[in-house]
Amino acid sequence: MDSKIPRALTIAGSDPSGGAGIQADLKTFTSLNVYGQSVITSLTAQNTLGVSYVYDLPEEFVESQIDSVMEDIGCDAVKIGMLSNSGIVKAVSKKLGLYGITRTVLDPVMVSKSGDRLLGEDAVSELISSLIPMCYVVTPNIPEAEAITGIRIEDLNGMKKAAEEIKSLGCGSVFLTGGHLENSDYSTDILFDGKEFREYSTERVRTRDTHGTGCTVSSAICAFLAKDCTLGDAVGYAKEYIFQAIRNDLNLGKGCGPLNHMWKLE
Repeated sequence: MDSKIPRALTIAGSDPSGGAGIQADLKTFTSLNVYGQSVITSLTAQNTLGVSYVYDLPEEFVESQIDSVMEDIGCDAVKIGMLSNSGIVKAVSKKLGLYGITRTVLDPVMVSKSGDRLLGEDAVSELISSLIPMCYVVTPNIPEAEAITGIRIEDLNGMKKAAEEIKSLGCGSVFLTGGHLENSDYSTDILFDGKEFREYSTERVRTRDTHGTGCTVSSAICAFLAKDCTLGDAVGYAKEYIFQAIRNDLNLGKGCGPLNHMWKLE
């Protein structure tokens, strides 16, 4: 189907406070001039202080939502976020295969910024065995990379070792974000395609308002891939987008506040 506007799909959980999840993804798509669509996997009750309740949707309903998107408008790239349980992981993996979706960005959401667990223990092995090998790029932060690989990450060399291990699971590339290494004035992320490493560094912004950073950077990469950017360019553009979204924070909420997804529109 020909389209004049790039089309992106996010498959993730809902954040009613608007800082992360589906809401953050759709804001990012719109800010980057991409038509956004969404498949909701879980409903959460959360805000900048934490997550108080999670309600997982039936996997059959998750599959039906994907069918509704792909059988009509379709998409040029997919971002996957919170999947919550092994049944939903299996459902998403099945539909990715059915529709031959190849430009897939996986943000392996496991724990919220406030420390609340968002991926069941039973789903981690399913994510590793069935979903990661299908993805074009996987975008873990340091705690997620440690959980997937069992490697303790304390510096850039540790990041590279973990990226190599995740790549060996079968995905196309790994974009590992280094924001959790706070012993530097710069925030350095790495992209590994199986052959070489590329580093992306920006000045570290000292702020508490980082709710939804993982969701946002992965959806920004997805948006640029939907525009037919190369992965290296998509990551570079997404890095600049997330840097400005953090730097121009909104000072909202009583806890870890949201980013400013709309900075490009101001």
